[in-house]
Amino acid sequence: MDTKNERSRRDFLGLTGKAGLSTLVASAAGINLGVIDLVHAGSKKVTPFRMAMISDSHLYSQDGHKFDLQLEDAVAQVNALEIQPDFVLYGGDIAQNGTEDQLAKGKKILANLKPKMMVIPGEHDWYLDMGAAWRGMFGKDYWSFDHKGVHFIGFNSILVKDFWTEKGLTNKQRMEAMEMLEGPIGGLWGIQAEQLEWLKKDVAKLSPDTPVVTFSHSPLWDYYPRWNFQTSDAPEIRKILSKFVNVTSFHGHVHQTIYNKIGNMTSIGAMSTSWPWPYPPVNVKYPESQQYRADPGNEQDGMGTLQASFSADGGKAQHLPFADSLTPFLKNGIKI
Repeated sequence: MDTKNERSRRDFLGLTGKAGLSTLVASAAGINLGVIDLVHAGSKKVTPFRMAMISDSHLYSQDGHKFDLQLEDAVAQVNALEIQPDFVLYGGDIAQNGTEDQLAKGKKILANLKPKMMVIPGEHDWYLDMGAAWRGMFGKDYWSFDHKGVHFIGFNSILVKDFWTEKGLTNKQRMEAMEMLEGPIGGLWGIQAEQLEWLKKDVAKLSPDTPVVTFSHSPLWDYYPRWNFQTSDAPEIRKILSKFVNVTSFHGHVHQTIYNKIGNMTSIGAMSTSWPWPYPPVNVKYPESQQYRADPGNEQDGMGTLQASFSADGGKAQHLPFADSLTPFLKNGIKI
């Protein structure tokens, strides 16, 4: 292993070490199950715990579709974890076309999870009926809560201004416009003014040393806006959260392993349970790594296994047994 990758690996594992919030993403074999440990968080207010993240299942209406089976596999793997997560976060895009039957299918599969579940929407869940079916099944589309000393925030990050009324689009046409990977019709997404004002009030009374974790479907940084790998008002979000020593942002949508750090915010992207996207043609500045993927056309390629154990004296990962292929600098059972 070269010195540069060794340094990048150490830096990533220490991204959120300041103020004691230590995070790591783990992916389960064959699908993509993110398991995150929040451990030994320097503040005496925080009790170590575990959560899990599943995202981007893109369920179709057909019975027995392979994406159904892959989501069922993810649920089974969560339920089989020796240490059960305190809760599971679903990161958006349960459905492919936003239909009620697709959302209901996803809800039925996810109802088998042993831990409780929190959900945020993706664009594929939303634009057929502007979230009516989604809200009816899953409730509020943005929220916050405190858990064992950590403040969690969930955003609806896929909102756009009305482009459909003037054009006279049907609901189906609106959904089709928003389903596109390159979506010039709808424009860039964001959380919009209502959520920005809510966020200001939500965090106003929190002390700066409170560990904050955010969940959004799209990244809270400009990764590749052409594919809406961005959130248009992310700079405003980061400014509101800038008073905190440590902010960790988890997101879905990109269907690939990706990390970023801007100021006090560390961003971690989750893969999907449906298919992996190829990486867009941009250089990632930090940690200068990509998930190894020999064949982007193979829907199972680039998925592997990662397990992590944590010490009780600083929250650092001590061992990462690694199977197959995620980021190149985490291959072959590296010991930290």
